[in-house]
Amino acid sequence: MFPNKEGQRIPSVTFHTRQNNEWVDVQSDALFAGKTVIVFSLPGAFTPTCSSTHVPRYNQLADTFKKLGVDEIICMSVNDTFVMNEWKIDQKADKVTFIPDGNGEFTDAMGLLVDKDDIGFGKRSWRYSMLVKDGVVEKMFIEPNKPGDPFEVSDADTMLAYISPETKAPLDVVVFTRPGCPFCARAKGMLKDAEIGFDELVLNQDYTNRSLRAVAGVDMVPQVFINGERIGGSSDLEAWLTAR
Repeated sequence: MFPNKEGQRIPSVTFHTRQNNEWVDVQSDALFAGKTVIVFSLPGAFTPTCSSTHVPRYNQLADTFKKLGVDEIICMSVNDTFVMNEWKIDQKADKVTFIPDGNGEFTDAMGLLVDKDDIGFGKRSWRYSMLVKDGVVEKMFIEPNKPGDPFEVSDADTMLAYISPETKAPLDVVVFTRPGCPFCARAKGMLKDAEIGFDELVLNQDYTNRSLRAVAGVDMVPQVFINGERIGGSSDLEAWLTAR
């Protein structure tokens, strides 16, 4: 059973970071003082669950958390600063602060430093998340102590549900487009006007006509998908937005 630190102050340690090709020591006290901070910690940079789900979702929901009063989102791992910096770039996670707990001091003080010798990782962090207000842990979500790398409660959506149960997560939207398509421009404009974020996939850059036919059953663009549902072209999107 891992210790739950709710109601306690976060450990006071120094993180050795590399910023703009210079060594910069960051004090944990300075990171948390006077702020509301979400921390999520994980076993390692560039590992599957961490890269495919944990980091991307916190980055995606960062604006939602900010509107709810969260000042900063910190991703922490027992990795050195060079690895963490490169991982942040790889993840395009510009809305998350990556903190290297290279020596595991913070993680150890949290009681969540574990042996991963069986997979050649050495000492690493157990997966968890927490909400910290002015340096005091208000809430922790610690993954269950069972074999493997469980990922059940430290995700961004669980944290969002705790902070604001009535707040809905932003829509997952993707738009298939091609260069020079006026209907594609119209669809993107409507989504921007509605303040709905989206990912754009461009023909012959991100996908082929065959890929579009396989996914949408058509090869006309734009094709808009929202939360896994095919909406269709720009006129279909306009009707969907009107009916919201």
